[in-house]
Amino acid sequence: MLRKMLDKLAHSFEKGGKHEKLYPLYEAADTFLYTPPDVAKRDSHVRDALDLKRMMTTVVIALIPCVLFAMYNTGLQAHLMIAKGAAPLDNWQTALYQMFGFGFDPANILACFLHGAIYFLPVYIVTMAIGGNCEALFSVVRKHEINEGFLVTGLLFPLTLPPTIPLWQVALGIAFGVVLGKEVFGGTGMNVLNPALTARAFLFFAYPAQISGDQPWVAANLSALPQGVSGATALARAAVDPNVVMNQTGGWTATWWDAFVGTIPGSMGETSTLCCLIGAAVLILTKVGSWRTMLGVVLGTLALSSLFNAIGSQTNQLFNLPFEWHIVLGGWAFGTVFMATDPVSSAFTDTGKLIYGFGIGALVVLVRVVNPAYPEGMMLAILFMNMFAPLIDHFFVQANIKRRLARHGAA
Repeated sequence: MLRKMLDKLAHSFEKGGKHEKLYPLYEAADTFLYTPPDVAKRDSHVRDALDLKRMMTTVVIALIPCVLFAMYNTGLQAHLMIAKGAAPLDNWQTALYQMFGFGFDPANILACFLHGAIYFLPVYIVTMAIGGNCEALFSVVRKHEINEGFLVTGLLFPLTLPPTIPLWQVALGIAFGVVLGKEVFGGTGMNVLNPALTARAFLFFAYPAQISGDQPWVAANLSALPQGVSGATALARAAVDPNVVMNQTGGWTATWWDAFVGTIPGSMGETSTLCCLIGAAVLILTKVGSWRTMLGVVLGTLALSSLFNAIGSQTNQLFNLPFEWHIVLGGWAFGTVFMATDPVSSAFTDTGKLIYGFGIGALVVLVRVVNPAYPEGMMLAILFMNMFAPLIDHFFVQANIKRRLARHGAA
């Protein structure tokens, strides 16, 4: 019935039809629901089952563990702080949550999940509504298809945000990321920078007070808490004194395992290294994400963190933050698995992917350690290497061409 209905409407959107200008909207719905009817008619065409839609759908599936944990941990952190003496926020999210009759019990998994979902889902809905309409508008004006790439961007962006971010900032950020980070370059496949990270970077530099990480990132009012209890991110704590994080002093009670699992304050979907590893397994097994890029990030982080550990410092204790803590704090795991491996903005050549990833891993440690005023580093490291990815590929492509010419000449 649905197929017949779409076929009946098709002539209105095709060339010469009444709604010809809106064809990209019809085509997006049709190809999202069904396999495109186009087939290759000549043997010269390369046939591959992995089209853009399947690729992006696979990334969305790989993100599911992070999404589910984002909702649970957002509620969990709020309930933990409320149990310590914080007050629930006086907003519509709290009012809606209390309508369901749940209390603020951190041991109640369903209550934590529901409370977190009330914060995450509005951010996701606003992202999809504003960003999706921006993408649709450019597609209609340019008369090209609406690509499925925004399905991933629209999910990545909310996961990098704190739970209490104002929704108008979400709308402004994703609009900036889609329009100036992607569409001005020509749309999907043409962008130099990762659109989700571009949107996140815009919010960081435009509204640092809300998104820098040194303020409470917990959906609770912490003003009534005892001195020393904070909802700031673990990296923000480490920038002040790494021993507070590594040795669990000064009111910090989370362990390395807590940071690995993700039950610490932070961006909604970035705290769990475990969930990111599950996503990495999906991307690597399906060959959608590059293991070379991920390995490069690991090696770069290991190399520079080991170097700083060897040098040491009496004035900057972040020099002593070991590799195993770097990989479980902030957005390192999330960025490594889902941002650095973006097939459009990353390197294409095999060796280039290793160098590209190594550069990200080294830069994230460099930013975290040398510039403790900005303790995260992963976002800037990926964006910086995005700009160098074409140059890295250029040198390896030229080297391959020279080797082939040399072989041909010798023959």
